Amino acid sequence: MTATNHVPTAADSGASATERFKADKPTGVANTPKERVDLLAREMLDAMHATIRRHNVTYDEFNALKAWLIGVGEAGEWPLFLDVWVEHVVEQVATEHRQGNKGTIEGPYYVPGAPEQGDRGVVPMRENEPGTLLTWTGRVTSVDGRALAGAQVELWHADADGLYSQFAPGIPEWNLRGTFTAGADGRFEIRTIRPAPYQIPTDGPCGKLIAAAGWHAWRPAHLHVKVSAPGHELLTAQLYFPGDEHNEDDIASAVKPELMLAPEPAGDGEIVGYDFVLDPVPA
Repeated sequence: MTATNHVPTAADSGASATERFKADKPTGVANTPKERVDLLAREMLDAMHATIRRHNVTYDEFNALKAWLIGVGEAGEWPLFLDVWVEHVVEQVATEHRQGNKGTIEGPYYVPGAPEQGDRGVVPMRENEPGTLLTWTGRVTSVDGRALAGAQVELWHADADGLYSQFAPGIPEWNLRGTFTAGADGRFEIRTIRPAPYQIPTDGPCGKLIAAAGWHAWRPAHLHVKVSAPGHELLTAQLYFPGDEHNEDDIASAVKPELMLAPEPAGDGEIVGYDFVLDPVPA
């Protein structure tokens, strides 16, 4: 990751992600039967109990876990922890029925309401935004091949320093965030810059876990997207670049072969094609 004068702390990122989650996401499932809550809670606790018994967990280790969990809460890092180490399995289970494009995790840095750019446009960015220019052309269709005119493609990604607007200081509010609306033929064209790989924040409790376990904290470079159309299921995905050293060991376990781009040189930048096929909402 390149040097920057604006390095976000884990606490700042955690607080931003927590507030965004509270504002944008439901905090419960209405009318969930008690039997369902009982089943899930008991099985999660049973799995923890089995681990304790299998590995003879000591009181010192138990107290270290308790202190770490308290620290995660105090630092506001639950969105980071859950999005990095848990969400990829929830996403797999929730979308395994789909016939269209594969998706992956949303992550903690999505912000709704990014500026509309039409079917051909440039993502909002700073003057002389560092990074390789990237032109992306694509088309949105349904599983039956029908073009989905008016489909929305929301795009957001990190900058050349691996930082996200609204989650790091000193970056304009909507930098590298935009909403594109497919034309009558379902096509769109987006111009942006190629993002950089980055490390998730490591100065908080999640970073302490990474260090204690001997893991790395890197995510490969990726473009985040949400693709939607009336009568179709929302697709949330990340698109990756070949050759990134962390495609095979992404800390968030979110990379899938179907999400790999194939950029080619074009003028002073790169061009890439990637289409989306959306599944209709089940009857």
